[in-house]
Amino acid sequence: MKLFVVRHGETEWNVQKRLQGHLDSPLTANGIHHAKLLAKKLESISLDSIISSPSERAMHTARIVSGNRTIAIETDKRLKEINLGSWQGKTFEEIKAMDPFTYENYVKQPHLYKREEEGAETLSDVINRLHAFLRDVESTYHLGNHLIVTHGVVVKALQLICKNNSIEQIWEPPDIDGTSLTIVEIIDGKRKMLVEGDISHKE
Repeated sequence: MKLFVVRHGETEWNVQKRLQGHLDSPLTANGIHHAKLLAKKLESISLDSIISSPSERAMHTARIVSGNRTIAIETDKRLKEINLGSWQGKTFEEIKAMDPFTYENYVKQPHLYKREEEGAETLSDVINRLHAFLRDVESTYHLGNHLIVTHGVVVKALQLICKNNSIEQIWEPPDIDGTSLTIVEIIDGKRKMLVEGDISHKE
């Protein structure tokens, strides 16, 4: 089994350096263009399923990348971006000004990042829901190629899981840019990263 994991295309809030989380903003012209380039790169690959985060920026990307395939796009809320509570919709600078200690932990000491705010998730929360998602995909499909369209923090969590790293290492390179492609091979329950954060289709 192979998972072709794609981060959604660039959005208006990405350009404005606003955190989106469970909120949303539309893809930019660049985001749409890059998704089309990725669709062309993947057009020769036979897909057995397409599963997307229900956020519209991910769904829009999934619709483009799926190309001319007639496979229905499934959604799974476990693929949604980390819920950042009251940080959502604010710029990095605004967050840094209103909560410098917590922001510093999120960026530089992710294992210490926590929020007292109802609904806001920790990085462990994202990792745990992604673990559950992967187990379900593996038990449902066993074989084949599967397109997964999701978000930056979720892809970083996937890297962590596949490498058996700790939360302290979650922000380690490579970066996960818009429409980047990460490929995971799963054999007998063992997960191996084949490609990480590839953006060669944008060149």
